[in-house]
Amino acid sequence: MFDFFHSQESLSSLEWIVRAVIAFFFLLVVAKIMGQRAISQLRLLDFVIALVLGNIIAHPLSDEHLGMKGSMITTVVLVVLYSGGLILTLKSNRIEKFLDPAPYILIKNGKINYKGLKKARISINHLLAELRKEKVENVKKVALALWESDGKISIFLEPKYTALTPAISQMTVEPFDFPKTIIKEGKLDYTALKELNVMEDWLVQTLRNLHQVEIRNILLATIDSQKKLQVLLFNEID
Repeated sequence: MFDFFHSQESLSSLEWIVRAVIAFFFLLVVAKIMGQRAISQLRLLDFVIALVLGNIIAHPLSDEHLGMKGSMITTVVLVVLYSGGLILTLKSNRIEKFLDPAPYILIKNGKINYKGLKKARISINHLLAELRKEKVENVKKVALALWESDGKISIFLEPKYTALTPAISQMTVEPFDFPKTIIKEGKLDYTALKELNVMEDWLVQTLRNLHQVEIRNILLATIDSQKKLQVLLFNEID
């Protein structure tokens, strides 16, 4: 039986592989415990924990003289501290302001705030690049731009430059209906059919009558609650 929790003089190829597998699944469990926020957003606390955990787990995977026991214990302690830090940010305004500071104003009423740029430590070129990503070519169109604590920029346009929406024009629209994938790469998703209360026979017959196609020739097919089919065939892609 392999002993991965203590240092060893040497490891065989199989032992190195198993050690890597253990570390991989251990990190998956740790990431699950830490939650989605630590993965999708890198705020101050998230960045520190990600940096430290990466180094702790990496060393036992490259040095046989280092056992995994110390690294795993240290990781568990850090996860507890991380979770405790998140709880404290919810209960203490001072700690929350330290770990998740208020956003800096970069643009206000079409004017660049140089003090905000210095606090965020970004250049005008970086700011303009972020505006271009949002299809904003003129700073004067921006009512407010904020540098968030996770490093992203929130941009709000002046009302006269915002896109016309059905709500603004008081148009009547159909409620949002997100279609579900029922066929992918020629394979039928029976779970989706059951959720939508769609019979397989009806689907096959509809595909033959309306689209003159078999299921095996379909790359992707979706259907909404109104039973409206959207079909993409294999021969319709490059």
